Amino acid sequence: MARFDLHLHSDNSDGSFSVKELLEKVREANIKIFALTDHDTVNGLFEIEKTKLPADIKFINGVELTCKLRDVKCHILGYNINPQNKDLTELIALGKKLRRTKLETRIKYLKEVWNIELTKDELDWLYSRKSVVKTHIANILVKRGLSDNNVDAMKKYLDACKTGNTKFDGGEAIKTIITAGGIPVWAHPLGGEGEEHLSEKEFLPKLKTMIECGIKGLECYYSRYDMKEIEFLKSCAKENNLLISGGSDWHGTNKTVPLGRLNTDDKPIDSKEITMLNSI
Repeated sequence: MARFDLHLHSDNSDGSFSVKELLEKVREANIKIFALTDHDTVNGLFEIEKTKLPADIKFINGVELTCKLRDVKCHILGYNINPQNKDLTELIALGKKLRRTKLETRIKYLKEVWNIELTKDELDWLYSRKSVVKTHIANILVKRGLSDNNVDAMKKYLDACKTGNTKFDGGEAIKTIITAGGIPVWAHPLGGEGEEHLSEKEFLPKLKTMIECGIKGLECYYSRYDMKEIEFLKSCAKENNLLISGGSDWHGTNKTVPLGRLNTDDKPIDSKEITMLNSI
């Protein structure tokens, strides 16, 4: 049974490890099929292109776009994309501007609401990042001793900050992924890290919206979902002719999620269950 993990992050976004270190972790975990899906950037894909992977390891280009689709706030994974596609490159450039705006809003919020002023070194580090997210600011607050971990830091100091709509239009993101030769998959559709999971009643109308706008798959296997939730998502995927994907959402030390974990029980999953792989 080949181990796989189709949702990994490097330090090109909010993971703690470089691409080189990530590849070492993949080998150590005996992962045979993996995808790098950094938030709103494809920089890491170009790094992997230059690396000679072992013949028994399959790599899939990926990205995770932060979106809002009508009334659905969502993350959309794009698999098997061409990272040099013009439309995708332009969308990612827009995302970089949106993230910069969001970062500056959060820095101002910390100063005005919490009287926390970041130092020049801290600001230089943030602005040097290829893709800045809330986790980066939270890590600074943890280093200052203002919180025990980055999840608590985000909840206490950052979650109430109103940054306006700095997300991609979900419909445009889906269209761009397809134009770039990729497969758009709804990431952690019942809710991601630290989020309250949707009930079946809450989920189904959102699924209808996502299907209407062209989503092609669901991330059914996920590190924070139990087997009941996974079976529900699989049934929804099959009923709607959607592809089935799975990933841990591994961020290295920035989350407690182990590499390769695809459910709360860490039950081994056969890669044959992941129908998305048949389309790549």
